[in-house]
Amino acid sequence: MIGYEVTAPRNSQTQTLPRPLSVGGRKAAGVPAARSPEELNYLTVEQLAGRFNVSTKTISRWRRLGLAARCFSCDGRSRIGFDHQDVARFIAENPARVRRGAGFSQLTQEEKGRIIQRARELAQAGGRPATVTKTLANETGRSIETIRYTLKNYDRANPQSPVFPYGYGPLGPDVKRRIYRQSCRGESIEALARRFHRPRTVIRRVIQEIRAERIFELPLDFIPNPLFARVRTKSQIAEIVGQPPAPATKAVAPRVPPGLPAYLQSLYEVPLLSREEEAHLFRKMNYLKYRAGKLREELDPARPRVRLMDRIEELYAEVVATKNRIIRANLRLVVSIAKRHVQQAGTLFELISDGNISLIRAVEKFDFSLGNKFSTYASWAIMKNFARSIPNEHVQLDRFRTGCEELFGAAADARPDALEQENAQARHEADIGRILRHLDPRERDIVRRRFGLDRQLEPRTLKQIGKEMGVSKERVRQIEVRALAKLRQAALDENIQLPD
Repeated sequence: MIGYEVTAPRNSQTQTLPRPLSVGGRKAAGVPAARSPEELNYLTVEQLAGRFNVSTKTISRWRRLGLAARCFSCDGRSRIGFDHQDVARFIAENPARVRRGAGFSQLTQEEKGRIIQRARELAQAGGRPATVTKTLANETGRSIETIRYTLKNYDRANPQSPVFPYGYGPLGPDVKRRIYRQSCRGESIEALARRFHRPRTVIRRVIQEIRAERIFELPLDFIPNPLFARVRTKSQIAEIVGQPPAPATKAVAPRVPPGLPAYLQSLYEVPLLSREEEAHLFRKMNYLKYRAGKLREELDPARPRVRLMDRIEELYAEVVATKNRIIRANLRLVVSIAKRHVQQAGTLFELISDGNISLIRAVEKFDFSLGNKFSTYASWAIMKNFARSIPNEHVQLDRFRTGCEELFGAAADARPDALEQENAQARHEADIGRILRHLDPRERDIVRRRFGLDRQLEPRTLKQIGKEMGVSKERVRQIEVRALAKLRQAALDENIQLPD
């Protein structure tokens, strides 16, 4: 029988017999000869797509999933048809798939524009992407995936004015750093998840990622010492990082000279360090850097451990505290050296500020194991910096000296009052915001985009606005004309003076 079906000759009568197709494991039965799908009581692909309001591609997917089809010849052409019983059987077995497929029909540009506008309103009211998508699906009768796909494509095509700035795609480096800064300021994970439209797990992962990046950027360069590698026991660690040894003699509080500025008076409140205290603090600072660096080598940037990062940050906080203690104890040294150079340069406080920078650098480079006092090393570093910076400052002063300072001082300032300009601008913005309330959301959005009322955005053309909102350029112009007429009437009603 099979051989006959394959090799038997065909005539015009047998040519019109339908041939069953095996699709999805189901085979349709043969039917009597006919010349059209209506005579066979078949549905064509186009008819079936129209019946369920889906595309022909969706019908092809349903065939791969088990919808039986029949092949028949009609008017010399091979056609595909679907028997009503086979269709009913597929619907009974896949009701959810059929309903979901009906929601995937293509949207018109007008429908897309309305969906985007409504999504923008919901997003401005605080809605998250998932909530907005479900709401729009219920309002429009479309599937959730259709709404999500439409909004996602719009945001990708219009990055300058997306519906959800952080809702789709990977977060950029700037956004990640912003999330980390907000977290450091005390904002909760839940609040960050709502603001940036991301799950809490993603927010936690971003915070840990940026935190690990910051740890790898910490300045942990230290002056090496053989002692650090030999430290093993807790008692040895406590000896290095503990309190400095008490001085042999009690320090006497220095007498504060009268008439000093407040900053210089505060320097006398910090006692100077003895040689033993100085060596202990430098050894402690460099050893803490050494330990933090060793722990940082164990940190995996792809999967950072929270406890390990906590420990590294604790060690670095101790490093900063120790370094600041050394710097504060030596600020008087900077003042004494700056006084000797004040005749060669500008003001004393400019020299002190410059010398403080040299002092900070000297703390980082001082090797305590050599047995020298830090004050000797820091003095040479500060004086060397003064020898380089003071001549450069003289060159700058000679270059920009005008000789007409008295004339400039006596001239009237013709510049406008900046405070008055700011107040006038604030009044204008308040007036505009008041009359904009007379417009509906769509008109208000078009006016804001057209005239750049949002400070972060530039004014747009009619064509750009139409593309963003999914409508024609002419339609945008019509809405703009209507909105401006409303604004003029609102300004008259509110007694707002319009500029000429």
